[in-house]
Amino acid sequence: MMKRLFWLLLPCILLACAGTGTPEGTRPVTHFKPDQYLGTWYEIARLDHSFERGLQQVTATYSKRDDGGLKVINRGYDVEKGIWKEAEGKAYFVDGPDTGKLKVSFFGPFYGAYNILVLDHVNYNFSLVAGPNRDYLWILSRTPELSYPIKAELIARAQQLGFDTSKLIFVEHDSTPGMKLPHQDTLHR
Repeated sequence: MMKRLFWLLLPCILLACAGTGTPEGTRPVTHFKPDQYLGTWYEIARLDHSFERGLQQVTATYSKRDDGGLKVINRGYDVEKGIWKEAEGKAYFVDGPDTGKLKVSFFGPFYGAYNILVLDHVNYNFSLVAGPNRDYLWILSRTPELSYPIKAELIARAQQLGFDTSKLIFVEHDSTPGMKLPHQDTLHR
């Protein structure tokens, strides 16, 4: 019985462990200051993946949790369905709070990697974030617009790190006709 349970749980354990890694040849930022990272970040660009497909006006908001982790609220507007979507999760530091490597969960005990590879260490105005491999990449900014020189620099850095930046999706943050502002009654989790 125990042997069968082990073999049933092994894939789940391996999947959970593999999901919090860092892309080979990259390193998360050090001298990270979590308090400066708190607040709202606008998604400027991302590589495509199923959990954000079709979303525009995407933001991520981070706040402190009582247990030392971070509360994460991701929001985005589903243009095709005409609704706002929201996901609430939790994040914890993997190598200590002074390193930009976190594990994030939006459901149950399953965690994914959140690796801050590039960061504006002065004002915390932009960041380049990766998942556990080169299939996940985000360019984030404190404002809905990021200046062209900074955007170009982040894209070039992502290319140097081996990401396929030709597949980046650039997120719109302007007002789309008919788009409603997110209210509790229109958010879908």
